[in-house]
Amino acid sequence: MPKALNILLIEDDEIEVMKFNRVLKSFEHSHRVVEADNGEEALVILKEKVIVPDIIVLDLNMPKISGIEFLDILKKNDALKYIPAIILTTSSNHKDLLECYRLGIAGYVLKPLKYEDYVDRIKKLIDYWSVNEIISQ
Repeated sequence: MPKALNILLIEDDEIEVMKFNRVLKSFEHSHRVVEADNGEEALVILKEKVIVPDIIVLDLNMPKISGIEFLDILKKNDALKYIPAIILTTSSNHKDLLECYRLGIAGYVLKPLKYEDYVDRIKKLIDYWSVNEIISQ
């Protein structure tokens, strides 16, 4: 049976944050989303245990700490490294894709231009993680 997820969304674009939240509100389950504007803020949220996320959804291109730098820090932390991190980005750069998988991401989703396609991708992502067995912290 699908469950509601605790999601840490790391995204610096306010429109993208609103779009993500709008899509989630249309789903059957009420997922909890905590937002961080950048990787630095996300690390504070994780350290202070504002949320223990089931999944982390993050962009690559962010100020202060990039998505790749954040992943490197996350995956070196024994308490946090098992949290599935899914990249949600416009970057189709093959080098970024390879580096993210090398660091241990759980998925890499390109943001499509059409809103309907975006809704479909987010729905599939959330549906998958809602039924997946996740390691609890």
